[in-house]
Amino acid sequence: MYDFTPFIESITSYLNENLSPFWAGLISMVLLGVGILLFYAVLGLYLVYAERKICARMQNRMGPNRVGPGGIFQTIADLIKLLLKELIYIRNADSLLFNIAPFIVIVASIMAIGAIPFAKGLQAVDLNIGVLYILAISSMGVIGILIAGWASNSKYSVIGAMRSGAQVISYELSVGLALLGIITFAGSMQFSEIIASQEDGWWIFKGHIPAMIAFVIFLIAGTAETNRGPFDLAEAESELTAGFHTEYSGIKFAFFFLAEYMNMFIIAAVATTLWLGGWLPFHLFRWGAFNTVMDFIPPVFWFFGKAAFVIYLMMWFKWTFPRLRIDQLLALEWKYLLPINLMNLILIAFLTLMKWHF
Repeated sequence: MYDFTPFIESITSYLNENLSPFWAGLISMVLLGVGILLFYAVLGLYLVYAERKICARMQNRMGPNRVGPGGIFQTIADLIKLLLKELIYIRNADSLLFNIAPFIVIVASIMAIGAIPFAKGLQAVDLNIGVLYILAISSMGVIGILIAGWASNSKYSVIGAMRSGAQVISYELSVGLALLGIITFAGSMQFSEIIASQEDGWWIFKGHIPAMIAFVIFLIAGTAETNRGPFDLAEAESELTAGFHTEYSGIKFAFFFLAEYMNMFIIAAVATTLWLGGWLPFHLFRWGAFNTVMDFIPPVFWFFGKAAFVIYLMMWFKWTFPRLRIDQLLALEWKYLLPINLMNLILIAFLTLMKWHF
């Protein structure tokens, strides 16, 4: 019912008919880039506000409630403050790498958003290796963190960067293996085909208990990959001041801050696409009237509703569990999550071979 493909094709055909191929392609890319950047900025501001409100509710306090109705303009005020703050020059820092690092972190998350399908036809690019692309691009963010820590010439920043590198590289294995389980079920790494394979049911239900185990492991490992609590050892305030971005100020600090929230959204979007049916509505078997009503809800609402649920779970983790020590964090991955993930993947492969999933 809600297919954005004709709308996108009409814009493309209009540009091709009225402009040369070069200008048509250039304007298409500019429009796409501006759209992604606007989405990035608006969603990032909203997520910061949402976490403050959720955190306040969990701790039985008000949260932002002064700037704008219900404090909705608080994050905009914070953005203006960061834009106006002075960029402090670090005398003994490597200025080139110090200035490049925030851009590496934020560009990696922007590039990852381009492959996420928000609705049918509403996707920047539908790669046949979409899952592999997301894994590869999201892994580049840790390069910016390592460069930021090393170039700052600060012991706190270096320790934070080393922790982040060990953490991301370790938990990347569990993220990849959890995704591989759904790829095995769906038989494809293309996001559109994975969503199409869930038209008769989401994989978290069709895949039985192994799919649920993979989903839980993905959430835990994804939370660790984004350096969020209780896995925020890379920026532990009680030990490292602010970790790898201790020496950053102004807009450069804002880039790290915003990238963390967008990486959280990317994890939620991937979980939504692979386990929760993406933009597909919720259907119940033989409930024709109920399913028809669900079909009337636009797919964009379904996608962002599911992603919001996953984001809420990740925020719940942060404000519920105490921060782990670095040895506990690595032991959780290598001693528990990775062996469970490997056994679970073998079980998923067996279920797929025997065609015992729904």
